[in-house]
Amino acid sequence: MTFSTKTPQIKYWLFSYLDLFGYQRSKLVPASAVESMIKTGAGFAGFASWLDLSPADGDLMAIPDLESAIILPWKKEVKWVACDLFLDNKPLKQSPRYVLKKLISQINEIGYEMKTGVEAEFFLLDETGKNISDVYDESQKPCYDQMCLMRRYEVISEICDYLNELGWEPYQNDHEDANGQFEINWKYDQSLRTADKHNFFKFLVKSVAQKHGFRATFMPKPFKNLTGNGCHSHISCWNLKSDNSAFTSKNGDYLSELGFDFLSGILNHAESISAILNPTVNSYRRTQAHTTSSGSTWAPRSISWTNNNRTHMVRVPENGRFELRLADGAVNPYLLQAAILAAGLLGIENKYSLQDISLEDNSIVDGFNEKRLLPANLGESLTKLDEDEVFKEKIGEDFIRSYLKLKEKEWQEYLSFFTDWEVKKTIDI
Repeated sequence: MTFSTKTPQIKYWLFSYLDLFGYQRSKLVPASAVESMIKTGAGFAGFASWLDLSPADGDLMAIPDLESAIILPWKKEVKWVACDLFLDNKPLKQSPRYVLKKLISQINEIGYEMKTGVEAEFFLLDETGKNISDVYDESQKPCYDQMCLMRRYEVISEICDYLNELGWEPYQNDHEDANGQFEINWKYDQSLRTADKHNFFKFLVKSVAQKHGFRATFMPKPFKNLTGNGCHSHISCWNLKSDNSAFTSKNGDYLSELGFDFLSGILNHAESISAILNPTVNSYRRTQAHTTSSGSTWAPRSISWTNNNRTHMVRVPENGRFELRLADGAVNPYLLQAAILAAGLLGIENKYSLQDISLEDNSIVDGFNEKRLLPANLGESLTKLDEDEVFKEKIGEDFIRSYLKLKEKEWQEYLSFFTDWEVKKTIDI
């Protein structure tokens, strides 16, 4: 495929990458300079973002993947492009996009590709970011509320129109379970493209919200009493040669043998992938919440799978695909796909024994001590990840070393934070 970098209306290119913490980093490159940077890349100081590099390291070069390029629908003189990172002319092995691409090549080698869709929930807040933007959005059960949805019609419809313009095939928009919370769904795609789109989607949503005087956040749990932002992933694998679903069971069962093997890897390494899919201290406010004002957290606390039942970590809504409900809004789009793929590949390779399906209401707290629980906090999940030698090897030792180093530092920083709650509870002991 041939790409032209000379489009008359394009004045600037945004050379963009995500660091390990999911922060979007970019340089604005004038169109006149793009041709020379296609091969050499734009230079960044790697230490300036979360990539576990030092000030002594040389220039980090961001080389664009032109297939990912998108003209900004709200600023058509600018084109955004996802970049791969290189240091000393070698791929940066802890770069999230590199980690994903390496795993994609592994599943391609055995004749399959993973296709995924994501449901990235977000809140629309006021300019300060402290309050829900719609003062009338105060119902106890606001999910699918028609009036709340239409009061934010200008924002939601503009985002959806842009997705249509980009050819993403959006198919529904709704007000979610929390006051001020929304979700926009678009068609699934090959995992790298889904990650690129997920990355861009967050940029798009924040930009459109800001244009309308609001602030959008994908933070896992911005409000104590409300449902948090999940990022549910719908997962299937397809035969590369025939482009047929390899997860569809011919006998009408939930999944094919390959699908169950893949799922066994997700369940077997659930504690480890939690450190990547729930990557912040705040993430565990969502998974550990007992309830919300609506009556449900819609987030898993234990490791289980089920049929079309939203109270479990994994549900199989129909033959041929499953939904992983563990990740939250803070997840790095590339590491989300990479963690799923690494665990799934391990399941295919090792054919772990699959725990029995659970059909009960898993939102009921009674009996939780008898279940296999997800990590209770970031520190626990990092320990589980560090102990999982098989998973670490599969997803990449260079990445894991850097990720654990930076996240452990973040966890220790949190533990050193002194709170009024501690004083209140212990001053008279």
